[in-house]
Amino acid sequence: MGSLSRPGPWKRGRVLAASALLLGLLLPLHAQIPNRIGNIGSLVETFLPWFGVFVPVLLAAALWRRSAVAVVALLLPVVTWVSLFGGLLTDRSRPGGDLTVVSHNVDADNPDPTGTARDLAASGASLLALEEIATQAKPVYEKELATAYPYHSVQGTVGLWSKLPLSDIRPVDIAQDVGPLGESKPVAVEPADNRALRATVATDHGPLAVYVAHLGSVRVNPRGGYGTETRNRNAEALAKAVATEQNKRMVLVGDMNGTMDDRAFDGITSRLRSAQDAAGNGFGFSWPAKFPMVRIDQILTRGVEPRSSWVLPASGSDHRPVAVRVGW
Repeated sequence: MGSLSRPGPWKRGRVLAASALLLGLLLPLHAQIPNRIGNIGSLVETFLPWFGVFVPVLLAAALWRRSAVAVVALLLPVVTWVSLFGGLLTDRSRPGGDLTVVSHNVDADNPDPTGTARDLAASGASLLALEEIATQAKPVYEKELATAYPYHSVQGTVGLWSKLPLSDIRPVDIAQDVGPLGESKPVAVEPADNRALRATVATDHGPLAVYVAHLGSVRVNPRGGYGTETRNRNAEALAKAVATEQNKRMVLVGDMNGTMDDRAFDGITSRLRSAQDAAGNGFGFSWPAKFPMVRIDQILTRGVEPRSSWVLPASGSDHRPVAVRVGW
């Protein structure tokens, strides 16, 4: 009896080919992944660039199987990944700019707030936005930053330090229940727990509105999935505040606890653009500080031009500071 012939290269690895095609469709169609079960859509969007790691894995398997059909199928995820994220691999920064802004979640459990404050002051930024300021650490930051930044305001757990005069400073209520028709109901929040503020910065080119925000944390739970309810509610309330801002020039900074690929931020990204996307160099991952894998610390702008955006070295927090230099 003759031996069975081995399938040819165009018939081997069909499962690998199907996996490659599925990956190629997932990348551009991520917004179609439903959030009804465990917020899986938002979870995928949080780590969306990392799905490119599956390409070399599938390629190695296809070569091992000597599957021509799988290799050809991999062209789809390669092309879609490059179209979505290839531009982020280049240096998009440009020279110039008039104002440097640094934002940093300083971590309530930071063991060395003094060192963190000195590192931030050494950055030379005109504006410093801090999030997650612990009650016991607030005097430390105020003392260490007083010389370099004569103007500042702390509203709850967020603060803004400035070399330029500040005015119209007020907390922003992002602790709201936002209904299906857009109506909002304030949630009782103690002043010490406020997590967002708005201020007007007097620049040589006119007033600049600056928002500092720290949105609710997210959790991955085997039973409940990707828990984003508080974060999403905060994001909707913040988007509403941004929509009503009268100043044409504004900067929004802070720990958003999410990437700008996440659909939860559509209300914000439809009005503001990411400085990292416009003028960064690479992906600009900021968390966790020891081995950054995602950028959840954001700087977004409107009416000013991001010239360069970068991530600063770790400073004792579980986040890394992010910075932008903007021009008019």
